[in-house]
Amino acid sequence: MMYKTIIVDDEKGCRDSLADLLKDHPQITIVAIVDSIAAAQEAIINLEPQLVFLDIEMPGGTGFELLEKIAILNFDVIFTTAYDQYAIKAIKYSALDYLLKPIDPKELNEAIHRFTSKKNNQELMNNKFKTLLHNINGETIHQKIAITDGEGITFVKIKDIIRFQSDGSYTHLFTTTNAKPLLISKPIGDYQDMLTNETFVRIHRSHLINLQHVVKYIKGEGGFAVMSDHSQIEVSRRKKIDFMEALSAL
Repeated sequence: MMYKTIIVDDEKGCRDSLADLLKDHPQITIVAIVDSIAAAQEAIINLEPQLVFLDIEMPGGTGFELLEKIAILNFDVIFTTAYDQYAIKAIKYSALDYLLKPIDPKELNEAIHRFTSKKNNQELMNNKFKTLLHNINGETIHQKIAITDGEGITFVKIKDIIRFQSDGSYTHLFTTTNAKPLLISKPIGDYQDMLTNETFVRIHRSHLINLQHVVKYIKGEGGFAVMSDHSQIEVSRRKKIDFMEALSAL
């Protein structure tokens, strides 16, 4: 299958470099290379691509603002950006993809493989973009994260997450809004990395908890954190100091 693709970047060197790298991917057909938000909007509407490589920071607006201008988001996006921690975090939360500049050929190969392998319907893509824009424009307390479970993708407010519990290469997610935990097909470490700088602390190799849901600490060698769902989570002796420092910093 051939995928119509648009490159959006205001830097000529970046546009040319990416176009050159994409020559090694015959299934990717570049139908337009543009350097502005206005030109990108016109190209997307007229050419109806399946994939857009979208720079985040450009004169006249951001890649996120471009997405807000498109009425029907029936294409996939791979963001390209210099390191921007806040933007990257929002992209990860939304289960979307990104590449850091300068683009590494191996990382590009992996991103294209993920794109060609997944089956995104229009409703799912719109939900991903809606979550991204919600997180970019909203306050941290209202941010959402995309959780991949056995039934698809569930969008969960970060403030509603109580804890993650490891189960081998899987993870159980406990929230205030679901009676039963969600079984996630990712290891707990992925969420520890993703939620860095949020109110989450790894208190045990099997447990990542939201400090906002700690209601009590029971003393002991490591002790136990009592959560808002009444669960008592063991704090490992090695993690106790980090946990207590994080708790006192709230």
